[in-house]
Amino acid sequence: MILLAVIAACVLEKSDTWGPDGKLPLRAETVVSGLEVPWSFAFLPGGDVLVSERPGRVRLLHGGKLAPDPVLTVKTAESSEGGLLGIAVNPRDDSQLFLYLTAPGPENQLQRWKLAKDHRSAVLETVVIGGIAAARYHDGGRIRFGPDGALYVGTGDARHPSRSQDPNSPNGKLLRVDADGKAVPWVLGIRNTEGFDWLDDGTLVIVDHGPSGEILGRYAHDEVNLAHKADNLGWPDIYGCQTRQGMVTPVIAWSSHALPPGGVAVYRGTAIPELRGNVLVASLAAEHLHRVVLEAGSVKLHEVYFRQKLGRLREIAMTPSGELWVSTSNCDGRGECGPEKDRIVRIVRQ
Repeated sequence: MILLAVIAACVLEKSDTWGPDGKLPLRAETVVSGLEVPWSFAFLPGGDVLVSERPGRVRLLHGGKLAPDPVLTVKTAESSEGGLLGIAVNPRDDSQLFLYLTAPGPENQLQRWKLAKDHRSAVLETVVIGGIAAARYHDGGRIRFGPDGALYVGTGDARHPSRSQDPNSPNGKLLRVDADGKAVPWVLGIRNTEGFDWLDDGTLVIVDHGPSGEILGRYAHDEVNLAHKADNLGWPDIYGCQTRQGMVTPVIAWSSHALPPGGVAVYRGTAIPELRGNVLVASLAAEHLHRVVLEAGSVKLHEVYFRQKLGRLREIAMTPSGELWVSTSNCDGRGECGPEKDRIVRIVRQ
């Protein structure tokens, strides 16, 4: 499996264009505005939605409207890329709410909270995983339940690249957390992932941020990777379209300037049938949405949508009803925060 990943073609897109313009007639409709750095969504039975805001709040969307009071507020060491990041609800027990955050100290933690039946409050039950090194940059943060029912946690190298190849460090990994709270490194060699999802055949799609000068002047080369259990994405030994035996080369990377990728989602809806099974990547600095069509583990088509139309894009996810939602990240200190602040939009066909 690793050998196939290494020799598969890697598309290196130039960052002056980022890729060709998309041909599908897509537009964005506002779901809700007035948010502050909405980092992740968690969808609940009955239609309620929880949204994590990086400064440390979990907000509730009820009946399509934003509840005025937070479900909970946590103290975080919010600094640049840290804060309250990923959020997930156990699909087998919707009272179990999981948060990934940069706690004071600082350290990154995976916490479990007990969510009230009306979804309007929650209490902390336990710190499932602590001691994940934190830094101003590279805290990872995405958490998601996988098709096997386990919770997966994406971490960053916290500005120490060697941690990504250290099997004894939780940093720079995709961790698999079982029902007993035991965390096992599932994929290593990650610099700073903020998004992952699964193809229908169980293959992981993991986006990763490329270097920003911390090693030998290396820059850019953000990645979309296909991975499986025990795979090594190569950081810091290789990056971008470089290859090395036993390490995964991405299917696509971007040269010259930082994209970098926020969330990633495999489209499983029916409203836009052309997107079925496609990989969709939200970009932050470049401010657009990427469509990647795969065939036999390689890129068949790559298109760019919403160039500088929505600002910085963070989370991208499918709702239970099959809608495609994307959050903006314009109030994170690196974008232009307007009067409506950040928002969540749904992507629809015109």
